[in-house]
Amino acid sequence: MFEFLKDLWGFMKVRKKFWLAPIILIMMLLGVLIVLTQGTAVAPFIYTLF
Repeated sequence: MFEFLKDLWGFMKVRKKFWLAPIILIMMLLGVLIVLTQGTAVAPFIYTLF
């Protein structure tokens, strides 16, 4: 996992694609939010956010 992130950062650094960093960060945070709230009592409250 860390090797993938290191390769991704290297790609963004070489190709000057730093605008991808916020997009990737938001997607990772949404993924973590979905995984953590799956099957819990918090799920109905998450649905109201979207």
